Amino acid sequence: MRFMHIRTRFAPSPTGFIHLGNLRSALYPWAFARHNKGDFILRIEDTDLERSSQEAVDVIIEGMAWLGLDLDEGPIYQMQRIDRYREVVKQMLDSGLAYPCYMSEEELNKLRDQQMASKEKPRYNGLWRPEPGKTLPPVPEGVSPVIRFKNPIGGSVIWNDAVKGQIEISNDELDDLVIARPDGTPTYNFCVVIDDMDMNITHVIRGDDHVNNTPRQINIMKALGGSPPVYAHLPTVLNDAGEKMSKRNGAMSVRDYQRAGYLPDAILNYLARLGWSHGDAEVFTKEQFVNWFDLESLGRSPAQHNPEKLLWLNHQYIQNSDPVKLAAATKPIAHEMGMDTEAGPDFVQVVSLLKDRANTLIEIAEGAKLFYLPAPNLTADQIKENIAEAVMPALKDLVEAISTAEPTKEAYAAVFKQILAKYQIKMPALAMPVRYALFATTQTPAIDSVLVVLGKEEAVKRLSKVVQ
Repeated sequence: MRFMHIRTRFAPSPTGFIHLGNLRSALYPWAFARHNKGDFILRIEDTDLERSSQEAVDVIIEGMAWLGLDLDEGPIYQMQRIDRYREVVKQMLDSGLAYPCYMSEEELNKLRDQQMASKEKPRYNGLWRPEPGKTLPPVPEGVSPVIRFKNPIGGSVIWNDAVKGQIEISNDELDDLVIARPDGTPTYNFCVVIDDMDMNITHVIRGDDHVNNTPRQINIMKALGGSPPVYAHLPTVLNDAGEKMSKRNGAMSVRDYQRAGYLPDAILNYLARLGWSHGDAEVFTKEQFVNWFDLESLGRSPAQHNPEKLLWLNHQYIQNSDPVKLAAATKPIAHEMGMDTEAGPDFVQVVSLLKDRANTLIEIAEGAKLFYLPAPNLTADQIKENIAEAVMPALKDLVEAISTAEPTKEAYAAVFKQILAKYQIKMPALAMPVRYALFATTQTPAIDSVLVVLGKEEAVKRLSKVVQ
């Protein structure tokens, strides 16, 4: 294969929020460009003025930045290229590649109804298409025409899809596509072709809902003297109910995953496996993914979203994360929950203690509350109800031993072992009352680690209130 400078693009329409299925269509072209030392371009297809919004654009850009999908060019907005599209439409009209069509929407709908009644495929019948020796109808007054592309008659459009293999579609299946609306606004399939040509896109990696657009785009591109890029159409991402992933079917936006405490590297790893694989590798770094990525390893079957798998992956990443970075990511969530992370134990230590049990940053922040909420003000009745009188002597000895012990996990573990042996009791009989005395709950991480993080002085102070 001849060397080419790889250029890929992600071209979303900002007409709704971006979910995981959309992001996969950004991840793969990004990875392919990075693997091949090429360029990755973000193009915002915002010609649908009624449905496009700046907020949707912001979510796209923020989501990609959060995942670390860096850009070489863009964002490029189609609406800022309107003059370029109009210029090409004029060239096509002048060269006979396109023509004005005055068929009204009412006439078109009537034609389609007739065709469907006759069990024919509904399509434009070429009424206004100029041909040698053909007399066109008189131009109606006061009607602004659409502009249609003169699709080739006969033959087929054939391309070798990098995912689906060879695809062939007969030109007889395609009617003359509208490339500009009556107000002069260019249409999606036309803009895509001009953009891909102008931006020298070599590979178009996108969802397979675009397969039906591809023959039209190839025909327009060839008519304009361009060479079609390599197409790779990715199978649909299904939700956990087996339906196409969409907002309507309950898909979460990328912002929702951020708010829910997922790590971007876990999301990226999960997305990578939604339709691509490298042997049996399940957990891998972004660098490994880029190094391994190729189009040959893309799957042909629809990928199914598995929330449990994503949560498991997030847990793996949290477990293996650097505590300093993890603390920095968790701190804003803790602050939103009303914690003052500066007034209490070192937050990095707290996160280190909690991360092995947590699935999300939210769970870490929830666990951190223990260390930043005010000390419990236990009543006599609460103490009596939750701490057996029989364990009080052991608890008193424990407080004394802790107050003179080294403030390390090993020293505290030795203290517990000594008291348990002295009173011939098992660990839960002593650890549960200690937990309750410290936090008014019996659900905490390992008690010796908790004592280290809480601090000897604070621990002794809280325990002493119970044993007085």
